[in-house]
Amino acid sequence: MANIDQPPSRTMPNLLHVLPAFADADALRLNVIVELNSMTINKYELITETGHLKLDRVGYSSLAYPFAYGCIPRTWDEDGDPLDVEIVNVTEPLVPGSVVEARIIGIMTFDDGGEVDDKVIAVLADDKRQDHITSFEQLGEQWLKETQYYWEHYKDLKKPGTCRVNGFLNNDEAVRIVRECEQRYVETIEPKLVG
Repeated sequence: MANIDQPPSRTMPNLLHVLPAFADADALRLNVIVELNSMTINKYELITETGHLKLDRVGYSSLAYPFAYGCIPRTWDEDGDPLDVEIVNVTEPLVPGSVVEARIIGIMTFDDGGEVDDKVIAVLADDKRQDHITSFEQLGEQWLKETQYYWEHYKDLKKPGTCRVNGFLNNDEAVRIVRECEQRYVETIEPKLVG
């Protein structure tokens, strides 16, 4: 079984609460639960209590996600959800609900209507085409512009001007924020778990 330190069971464990955030911290490899692929306006989110995917909303404009998207298990960001991950340079669509190992290449700090909603930037860890990518800066200036544009405008038809990209930071900052979100999960979510 993939990174699960748990015996087989007749009931399915909720991977959001079972998998560790890091598959291999030294190699910057995260476990990521895939929520959606690029080129969609449908926003799916994991139901915290069950681990199932739910259609959260259909986008308010024709701006489609420019990357695959998911969340890191056993993390809790300041917006009240697991920490998000943008998985860039994916060549084949990923299966929503599946688990992938993604390698950190940076983080985008983000303000969504007054809430901190940061996004780890990562590539698929097992895609040899991405082995040379070690920093978000290697994605190029156009990628940065497109990503910032997407996040600052994807809600314009609903709540114009409420989203702001605060910056793009390196791997050390990404790990620091993942660790903070792990600690927040331990303090706020883990005590509520049953079973």
